[in-house]
Amino acid sequence: MTIDDFNNIVDLYADSLYRFILKNIKNKEKAEDIVQESFEQLWKNAHKLDVSKAKSYLFTTAYHKLIDTVKKDKRIIIGDIENEKTVTPNESPDLQNILHKAIDKLPTIQKAVLLLRDYEGYSYKEIEQITGLSESQVKVYIFRARHFLKEYLGKIDILI
Repeated sequence: MTIDDFNNIVDLYADSLYRFILKNIKNKEKAEDIVQESFEQLWKNAHKLDVSKAKSYLFTTAYHKLIDTVKKDKRIIIGDIENEKTVTPNESPDLQNILHKAIDKLPTIQKAVLLLRDYEGYSYKEIEQITGLSESQVKVYIFRARHFLKEYLGKIDILI
């Protein structure tokens, strides 16, 4: 990988990598650090990597750094649907905010694989490579995440 290849990879993937991490961690500074560390790791291993594998390598590295950060911070996402603010008939709910709140209630692993699949467009096989989970585990986590979102948004639907 040349310097020009690396610069092109930064231009191509920095924004989507940052958005993926930020959606998971909800902290701009930590997301920026994880992205920076991921690109640093890519640069350190540039002589070993094929340019076509750079995106997968970046997302894999960032995913593992994200998990390490979450474990280090001992963040536990606990869903408490009953304490959510209810929408009165006169209010117009922001559905995108409701969806983001619902996604934030997912466990870290479910949230990560769901975002990789539905927001970033990775295949199950690619998510398997990024996360180190088996393909069947990836499918189970995505199914559980979607099921939770369907249940959560179904309860919200009654209020709208």
